[in-house]
Amino acid sequence: MLAGIHTALVTPFKNGQLDLRALEALCESQIDAGIDGLVACGTTGEASALNIDEWAAVVSTAVEISRGRVPVTAGCGSNHTAKTVAAVELAAELGADAALVVLPYYNKPSPKGHRLNLAAACKPGLPIVAYHVPGRTAQHLPVEQLAELCQLEGVIAVKEATGDVSYGSQLVAACPSVSVLSGDDFTFFPLMCTGAKGAISVLSNVAPVKCVALARAVQDRDLVTARRLHHELMPIVRYLFSGPNPEPVKAFMAAQGRISNRLRLPLVPFLTPPSSELLEIAE
Repeated sequence: MLAGIHTALVTPFKNGQLDLRALEALCESQIDAGIDGLVACGTTGEASALNIDEWAAVVSTAVEISRGRVPVTAGCGSNHTAKTVAAVELAAELGADAALVVLPYYNKPSPKGHRLNLAAACKPGLPIVAYHVPGRTAQHLPVEQLAELCQLEGVIAVKEATGDVSYGSQLVAACPSVSVLSGDDFTFFPLMCTGAKGAISVLSNVAPVKCVALARAVQDRDLVTARRLHHELMPIVRYLFSGPNPEPVKAFMAAQGRISNRLRLPLVPFLTPPSSELLEIAE
């Protein structure tokens, strides 16, 4: 079961191309900070703006740098089942440990369509993390329906990104056999308090040490420390989600001197830099 903090990696660019050297350094620094896993080519990684060769290069780089020290989850989901299955198969060939499969966006499938889509993604045999993000799929599944999908053989976790602690806590109760991971940095502390196993985090790109410390504090039932870290980090979270993800997080990381503030259209560079106070909190 996946647990702890899994960083939803940004994809660095330089001169319009992948900056794999910066990605290697990012992966290494995340592992050094004690992160529990890497997620390559998710929403934060601008997967929709990568061609298949670039996608494979990013996943391969994360796998190579990890060298089995932490699991690597590859973003494989799309709104075309055959394309999703092909990505899962390729992710397995590249050495990924799991596949993140977003529930189909735009199409708005029926419950049967959702079930058949996710079942097909499970068939190659790579462990699957289902991804429920109504803000991007335009479908808010009932807890019971999402819990049923999580019972499919091959699903090991679910990324819950409604931003609704009540929904997330109901899902935790309904899915005892899989890891519920928060997909929103606003909610990962309260959801872990209700039994979620961790988070797939944007915040941990910029403040991995404190994110890990927060998760460990909850696991150790040290809620005084966990609450302090939660409130300390919330100003950064508000900044990170003050624009379309990953625009602000790339601006933050550029201010940290870790990557260039470059994105691919239709995303554009976020031009409001983080304050010195936020940069200090992230240290």
